[in-house]
Amino acid sequence: MGLDGLGSSAYGPEAALTVLLPLGAGGLAVVGPIMLLLVALLAILYASYRQTVLAYPSNGGAYTVSKANLGTGASLLAAAALMIDYVLNVAVGISAGIGALVSAVPALGPHTLALCLAVLALLTLVNLRGTLDGGRLFALPTYLFIACFVVVIALGVWATLASGGHPEPVVAPPAVPAATETLGLWLFLRAFASGCTAMTGVEAVSNGVSAFRAPVVGRAHGTLTVIVVTLGFLLVGIGYLARAYGIDAMDQSAPGYQSVLSQLVAAVAGRGWLYTVAIGSLLCILCLSANTSFVDFPRLCRLVARDGFLPRPFAVAGRRLVYSVGVLYLAATAALLLVAFGGITDRLIPLFAIGAFLTFTLSQAGMVVHWARKGARRHGIRLGVNALGAATTGVALLVILAAKFVEGAWITVIAIPLVILLLRGIHGYYARLDGQLRDDEPLVIGASEAPLVLVATRGWDRLTDKAVRFALQISPDVVAVHLLDLDGEDDDEGASQRLRDAWERDVAEPARAAGLNPPRLMLLQATFRRIHAPLLRLVERLRRDQPGRTVAVLVPTVAKTHLWQHLLHTHNAARLSHALMRFGGDGVVVVTIPWHLEAERFDDALIPEERRGDDAAA
Repeated sequence: MGLDGLGSSAYGPEAALTVLLPLGAGGLAVVGPIMLLLVALLAILYASYRQTVLAYPSNGGAYTVSKANLGTGASLLAAAALMIDYVLNVAVGISAGIGALVSAVPALGPHTLALCLAVLALLTLVNLRGTLDGGRLFALPTYLFIACFVVVIALGVWATLASGGHPEPVVAPPAVPAATETLGLWLFLRAFASGCTAMTGVEAVSNGVSAFRAPVVGRAHGTLTVIVVTLGFLLVGIGYLARAYGIDAMDQSAPGYQSVLSQLVAAVAGRGWLYTVAIGSLLCILCLSANTSFVDFPRLCRLVARDGFLPRPFAVAGRRLVYSVGVLYLAATAALLLVAFGGITDRLIPLFAIGAFLTFTLSQAGMVVHWARKGARRHGIRLGVNALGAATTGVALLVILAAKFVEGAWITVIAIPLVILLLRGIHGYYARLDGQLRDDEPLVIGASEAPLVLVATRGWDRLTDKAVRFALQISPDVVAVHLLDLDGEDDDEGASQRLRDAWERDVAEPARAAGLNPPRLMLLQATFRRIHAPLLRLVERLRRDQPGRTVAVLVPTVAKTHLWQHLLHTHNAARLSHALMRFGGDGVVVVTIPWHLEAERFDDALIPEERRGDDAAA
């Protein structure tokens, strides 16, 4: 649960230093106070989310809290912000991880985007297959990252104190560029807004409280404490050592790029084994931090889909208990972001943090309402803590919006309302659908006329034989419909007459001999080579002449079991079925009559687990 939050320590300070670049060496003096301000904000978030965990020991995500306390509108705002933030978290985490890799191996710089997409594809495949024991898998790089950078910061602080504040770097970082601006309030606020990206992931514990063993609340509080204390230590340590060693941000798209943490480890410990292990663990934790989104995004989409605001496939789990639609949607949108911004972290940062701080604010505001309903006098301290959290995160959100709007935050500001409109549109569709399908009356069974059955056919063969035999079983009124001119070979009158003669000999006479009403043959012109138009006109005429009577259309087709078979057929049957279902109306029933080229293989439709289950039941 700490992957996202701890990984943000890699790009949060660097994002702030990037904004402070115009100050030259003066910017290094400012990054320390900014980190302290971020740690103070982190402490407020920590106290606030402790209350959330206490109040919602099963799931305290912003969507759930907002829905329960602030209403549907606020919950949709939280859902939209969270979904966008999860996508950005994937893109930023992977791009920052590849940035760390490029720092260690500069030759990989031209392949940044390709490496980002490769990591994204790997994470997608892993999550589609399910991540049993995923927590143990991710624990090793997480603990290794913490151990490495605690050691690096401790060594750096010791060297700084021992040298009177001017340590000698083992590997000197690149020279800090000359100052081109002076510090002003606006520049400070912009740097603070960029540094706020280090706050993302703090809410992960409240989103997944149900994953803890009993006592749930105590274990969740302990985990949150470890994550926040570690993150605070990293932020303060990075800010302090960046100034002491003269480490500034660099342009990730330029040759020779070195991330802030790469420069820091090299300056403190050189480029030996500790550097390799530290940067390797950083690469792992940043890329794996994207997995937080792969876990939480499908779960959020499931909740929203169950409330009718997302397509229902988002709420369906596959056989590996993975919400595959959510995973694939997240991967696709993250890939689009990576491609659009070239896999460069600095270009993605301005879009980041808005969704996180918006959900922070909504969650804490919801908790204020929660405690007020429980009794403001009895829960005054808890209400005050969450009120402080809502106020501070709200102010921080306004600062981020103002500081980053022109740099790219406007994209997020526009995207959130559009997502909300989309969610409401989906909900409106489902509401109309459920309203039309709802039937509170018992089944009415009375005398009903057999359907008029139409059999779409291109001639007499075994497939038509099967369709006609089935049609005669369900109705005495069967009409076989043959389309002329469909392929340009039925133009002459002789072809039509030969078809009628064959129908009378092979179909009508055997039906009369069996005492059945013989099926009729109807020839329709398909002048424009469109299979569905003539049939739809016939259906319309029959419905008009015999109102209230069901028209059943039997569509014979060859069952295709291999990909190459799909390439060898015209798919006219599929197009006809689609057209009839779309335009035929409620009085039309479409029945597919398959012809199987191979023997039935029911077992092939089962996975090994299902076959074993059937054997055990037998």
